[in-house]
Parts: sequence; C-alpha cells; structure tokens
Amino acid sequence: MNRIDRLFGILTLLQSRKYISAEKIAERYNMSIRTVYRDIKALSEQGIPVSFEQHKGYFLVQGFFLPPVSFNMEEANALLLVESLVAGFADNSIRSHYSAALTKVKAVLKSAQKEKLEVMNQHIRLQLPKRLAFNFEYLSLIQNAICEKCIITLEYKNLKDELSKRDVEPIGLIFYAFSWHLIAWCQLRNQYRDFNLTRITSLKNLEMPFTKTAHMPLSDYMKMLPVNF
Repeated sequence: MNRIDRLFGILTLLQSRKYISAEKIAERYNMSIRTVYRDIKALSEQGIPVSFEQHKGYFLVQGFFLPPVSFNMEEANALLLVESLVAGFADNSIRSHYSAALTKVKAVLKSAQKEKLEVMNQHIRLQLPKRLAFNFEYLSLIQNAICEKCIITLEYKNLKDELSKRDVEPIGLIFYAFSWHLIAWCQLRNQYRDFNLTRITSLKNLEMPFTKTAHMPLSDYMKMLPVNF
C-alpha cells in the first residue's frame, strides 16, 4: 500500500471510531508506531483536525466533514456477500438496517459498478436449515440497550415452557448452538443468565440505567459456555 492510500485509510479509520490508539493503527496497516506518528503529523499538516486524548487515543475533532467514501468492486462484492450472511444469521431488525445501509453503499457506486453488483447478486446463494429462520426483531433493540447501558424487560419461556418476566442488564450477544443468546445480569436471580432469543416472547428497552456498577467482560462469560469456539 502506498503512503497516499494509507493516509486516506487512517483518515477513514479515524472517522469510523470515537478513539483509536496508535497501536491499533500500526496493527491495521502493519507498520511501526513511529510511522503512525509521522502519518498523523502529515494529516495534521494538511489541515485535518486530528487530536489525542491520554489513555484513549487519536480522534477527529467534532464537526470535521469528510466527503462520501468511495468503494472499489472488491469492497462492494464483500458487502454483497455479507448480505447473504445477514439474511441467514440475523433477525428481521438487522436485516432491515443492513439492507438500508447497503442501499446507501450502492448509491455512491458508479453505473458500471452497479451493473456488475447486480450480476454478482444472481450468483450468490446461502443454503441454511429452517431452524435458522429468525423471525423475531430483538437484535437491534438489544444492541442499543448494550451501547446505552439500559435495562431490558423481557418475558421468557424456559425449556419446560414456563413463562417468567425478567428485568436484565445486557452485557452482550453470542451466537452459538445455532441460535442467538442474550447474556445479561438478571435482577430477579441476582446473577448472569443466558437467554436464548428464540424463547423470548416479548422484549422492551426500559431506558433506565444499569443498577450494577460493573459487569464482567463478555469474553470471560464465553469461557464458561459448554461449547468449544
């Protein structure tokens, strides 16, 4: 990758995140930390307002506008392939949001690229078992609750088909055993619980902040699951 492409890539990376460390940039572009410092300085010299906050990393000053991103065919084809995976492994809410996002991507493509993308769309198919037909609309709502650290109330059927109502503090989503699972602190049981989304009959974001001040990382909970990743 030449330096111009790398600088543009770093700028796009900065725009996509609130903060990013020099180490993450170096890892992404397989370069030294010293080179990252030089590239950040080069961006600043071109009038791009890159700032730094201790223990968090680099960020773009709020209000900076970057023109619409362009895509090459390889990137567009990759997004098209992911659309098939989203259709098979996500729920109705994520399918809808991804479709809207992909429409925006297609809008910035050149006419010739759009034609090629339509042709490629006819040559991608995903064969999945019926048990992966997720017809609920919970994933997007749960994602928002996790980001905002808001309590969720839900009604849940256990393996005996017994219905219970829970107020939970969501810490993450895991896909395993052919289903999506909500991992959350259950205020009723006073411990972390695993809720299979196919067994949730209703779900609502209460828009109330967590009562527990600190939660375990999702990666630690995954180590306790009875499956090998």
